[in-house]
Amino acid sequence: MMILNRVSVWLALACAAFAAWSVLTAGNTVPMPTPVVEPPRSPFETTVAASGIIEAANENVRIGPPTAGLVTKVFVAVGDRVPEGDPLLQLDDRDLRAQLVARQAAIPPAEAQVEEQKYRIGDLDTQLKRLKSVRDSRAVSEDDVKRTWYAAEMAKRAMSRFEAALKQIVAQRDETQLLLDRLTVRAPRAGTILQVNIRAGEFALTTGATEPLMLLGDMEQLQVRAEVDEVNAPLVAPQRPAVAYLKGNTAQVIPLTFVRIEPYIVPKKSLTGDNNERVDTRVLQIIYRFDRPGFPVYAGQQVDVFIERTSPGRQSQTQAVERPVEMPPK
Repeated sequence: MMILNRVSVWLALACAAFAAWSVLTAGNTVPMPTPVVEPPRSPFETTVAASGIIEAANENVRIGPPTAGLVTKVFVAVGDRVPEGDPLLQLDDRDLRAQLVARQAAIPPAEAQVEEQKYRIGDLDTQLKRLKSVRDSRAVSEDDVKRTWYAAEMAKRAMSRFEAALKQIVAQRDETQLLLDRLTVRAPRAGTILQVNIRAGEFALTTGATEPLMLLGDMEQLQVRAEVDEVNAPLVAPQRPAVAYLKGNTAQVIPLTFVRIEPYIVPKKSLTGDNNERVDTRVLQIIYRFDRPGFPVYAGQQVDVFIERTSPGRQSQTQAVERPVEMPPK
């Protein structure tokens, strides 16, 4: 019984000490930790903030297959500079090659059939001329002349049919050749290979793929695609100065030159993870060009963009609309 009383006393003293410590430290504030990197600051007096991404000036090309199939060979690697029309990858074409051989082999017999029919028509025309040249009706009857004329006309009709069949066979051969050429995916324009997401032996899909087979872009000239929230879209004016900072690098600024404003507000794709951000947020995309700075930048890097906006007083003056004078009621 005494042990229980002692435990109760110690527990009471511990609770009292904890309560006193809580009262004494309740007013103390924990100092904010020093940020690893200072946040970017706008150089303008009034500004519109946006998030952006660096991309090729003529925009990247997402390379996809013309049809689903097995990839048998990849001709390029990341970083390769390719001219327009260069092969990028090869899909399995064995079935079309076999079909091309069969259709190519069907052309010579059809051509021989056309040539044979030409000789037949020539022979019938010669016979018809010989029969018509005979003046004696007892040697050549009118029925013989008509029968030979009908045979010549039927041979000409058969010739048209054989020529049409030959054209069809050649067209089928050309169609197979075109389908065969499609299986070699070529560069739609000159550029640099930025990504290769396919390997020989993998199956390329036309639908349902989460990423392109390859990403092609021109790295000679870069641009920034800035996304401004639709709420702030009316605050953005064309030809206004802007700057960008790389993520995690606020010491080096990248001056931007206005190019254009995309006329259509699109859904926001890259969410920042903020708690009050809605998935249905829409953004206005603005394109800015910039010269390569002295430090390395890469396509796909995220940047913080600050756009100068006009002062509220000036903006209200430029956006003012004259109201019609209201006439007093009669």
